[in-house]
Amino acid sequence: MYRLIRVLLLLCAVSSLQAQEYTLVIKGGTVIDPKNDLNAVMDVAVTDGKIVRVAKEIDPRGAVQVVDAHGMLVVPGLIDMHTHVFFGTDPLRAYDGGSASIPPDVFSFRTGVTTVVDAGCSGWRDFPTFKREVIDVARTRVLAFLNINGSGMRGNPFEQDLREMDGKLAGLTARQYRDIIVGIKVAHYTGPEWTPVDEAVKAGKLANIPVMIDFGGSNPPLSIQELFFQHLRPGDIFTHCFGQLASREFIVDTLTHTVKPFVREAQQKGIIFDVGYGEISFAYSQAIPAVKSGFFPNSISTDIHAHSMNNSMRDLLNCMSKFVAMGMPVPEVIRAVTWNPAKEIKHVDLGSLSVGSVADIAILNLEKGKFGLYDYTGYRIEAAQRFVCEMTVRAGKIVYDLNGIARPLALPRPIH
Repeated sequence: MYRLIRVLLLLCAVSSLQAQEYTLVIKGGTVIDPKNDLNAVMDVAVTDGKIVRVAKEIDPRGAVQVVDAHGMLVVPGLIDMHTHVFFGTDPLRAYDGGSASIPPDVFSFRTGVTTVVDAGCSGWRDFPTFKREVIDVARTRVLAFLNINGSGMRGNPFEQDLREMDGKLAGLTARQYRDIIVGIKVAHYTGPEWTPVDEAVKAGKLANIPVMIDFGGSNPPLSIQELFFQHLRPGDIFTHCFGQLASREFIVDTLTHTVKPFVREAQQKGIIFDVGYGEISFAYSQAIPAVKSGFFPNSISTDIHAHSMNNSMRDLLNCMSKFVAMGMPVPEVIRAVTWNPAKEIKHVDLGSLSVGSVADIAILNLEKGKFGLYDYTGYRIEAAQRFVCEMTVRAGKIVYDLNGIARPLALPRPIH
């Protein structure tokens, strides 16, 4: 009798495992997956943290969790490729372990973001500290651009020291942490020299990774035409591309309100134009004429930090909503926060819903209404829709559920 009971229990257990074919099934949403050219109502199935099926109809019976996504957009987990997350408590260290940066898990999942890329907070001197204190403990996937300055974004006078801008040391550090460091960052230098850019490109060549340029501060401003065609390579990234500040040259001619011809030529050559919205690094006066003329950014990112997140930038969804309002098609906006940044940072394992890829998924709503979207100058446009994150899935697990649309609900375990 005892053996019979054991056999019956074993059979029940096996039957239960067979019935639970998937750990998660997302039903009825409009799947937008630019890599795989998908824009249709489909179901998505997940097992063991991976995408295992994308199809018109997936039987949800036996799935551990089911999500009703009818009327919503199901897209790859969003990638914010310009953030500042090397946070700390020392205000004198600015973004490099200081109070200007913010913890990634504070803002990521509630906005559909599953991967953030820190934009140069740490340099080759202190990247191991950043890795230990932030990257290794975050639930969000954190990748990084390494600052060409050894002290990172510590503020002045540290960021003006050309002796700290060492392409060989930066490149070797990037090679040492090749799974995490995805590029080299140049920022905040105000001198007339091209040394920071050229040393960064040297590091990029050594590690086979791109360079991200936060250009500006020189007086008079250095030529972006010279930057694009004499210093950068195809695949290098020009961030804050819609900024209009006196300390930098603009991509849109403010007299003719047209994109400068050499800017279009640079994009065709392979220079990446990234939004990097920030606190004062995005102006409608640059973005509106560019978008209306068909010049779209390659990637949309936030430059989120302790100051920008409570001003006109808000978050990645707000930035995306602005580009839709300016006339950029929704699928192209999704491309600019998923597959494009994945390619730009050479992590093509991310940014898609390909079968076999990690199950990073965002479920978004295009909320209808009347919304005011403004920039830091106070210029405001009215929008009839905006993005809202309904759910975020990170590596197959539901990590954010705005309205409890999962069945059964994904509730946190109590801490004892």
